[in-house]
Amino acid sequence: MRYPPGMVPEAGAPAALLSPGRRPDEVAAITVLMRGGGLPVDQLASIIDHLGSAVEALTMFREQRLPPFIAPQLPLGGVSSADVEQARRDVDGWLEAGLDIRTVLDPGYPESLHSIFNRPPMLFIEGTWKQEADYRSVAVVGTRQATQRGLQRARRLARELALEGYTIVSGLARGIDTSAHEAALAAGGRTVAVLGSGLRRIYPGENLGLSRRIVAAGGALLSQFFPDHPPAKWTFPKRNVVMSGLSLATVVVEAAETSGARMQARIALEHGRSVFLLSSLVAQHDWARQYVEEGLHGTRAVAVDSAREMLDRLQGRVPAAAAASA
Repeated sequence: MRYPPGMVPEAGAPAALLSPGRRPDEVAAITVLMRGGGLPVDQLASIIDHLGSAVEALTMFREQRLPPFIAPQLPLGGVSSADVEQARRDVDGWLEAGLDIRTVLDPGYPESLHSIFNRPPMLFIEGTWKQEADYRSVAVVGTRQATQRGLQRARRLARELALEGYTIVSGLARGIDTSAHEAALAAGGRTVAVLGSGLRRIYPGENLGLSRRIVAAGGALLSQFFPDHPPAKWTFPKRNVVMSGLSLATVVVEAAETSGARMQARIALEHGRSVFLLSSLVAQHDWARQYVEEGLHGTRAVAVDSAREMLDRLQGRVPAAAAASA
């Protein structure tokens, strides 16, 4: 890890309870910053990376000496010693429970995710995230209210991609997500579920068994939310950001105008990732046709009819982060 020298907090200040470079304290500082709401969570990872320490970020936040490019969402100085003590107790409890916690300062933080601008500052992982194998991830997503044809397509695509050695990433939701995870498992492949809730609040409850089978098969559950965080309307778009960031490409099977899968296609285009839309989806929805014909931020989606077309386009492609570390 990299931790540049920082100013020593004044005695009695909340950040003085934490030591820069001590990993549990860095995790606690991130916890305080995420809970405090004073710094935009979407920018928090970049701020911590820039400073090299979450403890230093917390100290600067308290001392009102943030870099000029950071615009707080709330007035500075709202963190108390009690907030820090609670965070330390929570982190100690998570670590004692054996939770796998990865921060942006850790070498085990997924490199593909680290390459996006709005990465989360911290991840909780259950199961096994394999850096090398999981560079080759494809997100298979779609609506919860899928048609039988859509479910069949999702199963076929996930199965063929899994048999070619790609990790299938999806969101553990009903419909397309469930079919994608199930097909990957049936093919003996790897699959990773990115949750819109904490690891101790599996949602939907009907997929608790599926989540356990994913872990038992050597896959992983990932969440950017604290372990007991419930699902909420705002957590699922955040989940889509992580799914896109983890993946080489996103393929959307079925998605309505307002669906999270359409949102993920947009996010993936913003990230400069490959986006594949089934031709049947493009023929049905104006938004899908627009993403193929006009694109977004200089990147266009590609209409496909089969996994073979996707595989041909993905051949030899790896994320920039993976290439840099090779």
